[in-house]
Amino acid sequence: MDYTYSQIAKMIDHSLLNPVLTDRDLEAGCAVARAYDVASACVKPYHLKRCAELLAGSTVAASTVIGFPHGGNTTAVKVAEAEQALRDGGTELDMVVNIGKVLSEDWDYVRQDIRAVADVTHAGGAIVKVIFENCYLQDSHKIRLCEICAEVGANFVKTSTGYGTGGATIADLKLMRKHSPPHIRVKAAGGIRTLDALLEVREIGVARSGATRTAEMLDECKQRIEASTLVQHR
Repeated sequence: MDYTYSQIAKMIDHSLLNPVLTDRDLEAGCAVARAYDVASACVKPYHLKRCAELLAGSTVAASTVIGFPHGGNTTAVKVAEAEQALRDGGTELDMVVNIGKVLSEDWDYVRQDIRAVADVTHAGGAIVKVIFENCYLQDSHKIRLCEICAEVGANFVKTSTGYGTGGATIADLKLMRKHSPPHIRVKAAGGIRTLDALLEVREIGVARSGATRTAEMLDECKQRIEASTLVQHR
């Protein structure tokens, strides 16, 4: 066993982004995030203030999304969203690139869009994760986005929103890890539904993963660690 429970739990951003999520669901979801001591609970922007209240005093970050899920907001609106998120207690912001501009290869626009959100986020003491939505992109686009994220100081590059036509793939994660500097972390999102899948992406250098099946994955993690401990003490 080459991992601890905390190492695995702190890979998970517990996702509470379903469009039909109710206030009651939010409360329950934040309770799960807190009980399992994950990295963060990622919620819709209007839920963020309550999420931060529910997680206060824990080691679980309150996180939200910017320009979600299509990235088509103007840069000014994305910046305003980021500023509001910081006021509401967010410490991790996951922003979506302008997918159409990436496909148009308007790299100056893309760079400025990401930099504007990164700058205001960092000024507020928070971190920014940049969502590519890889299911719509060619490898050349993904590589260029990794380079731009390094240029503007993003903290993470992230595969997907979880609401596109596809999610994280091993090939994409390897590509993003290869073309990002060591200090920029990689986040998988969309399709990581089992502990084995989480362990597989961990092996290739993924630092975070979005998850909705957090309890099931971490219950299994605990069981495996307990079973390994019992074997070792026989």
